Amino acid sequence: MPKLKITQVRSTIRRPATQKRTMAALGLRRLHQSVLHEDTPQIRGMIDKVHHLVRVETVES
Repeated sequence: MPKLKITQVRSTIRRPATQKRTMAALGLRRLHQSVLHEDTPQIRGMIDKVHHLVRVETVES
């Protein structure tokens, strides 16, 4: 199953609390920090909520 590399590229300052909680749930806390997640519908939904704050790349494992 492919993995997604999610990198935070914009700050969560002055963003709604729901977007801040979504970023924390993804494991992102600092700018330019990256995390790997399985490509699941749940993760895709979280990415859709904060798509303007992150960059997503597909990584074949």
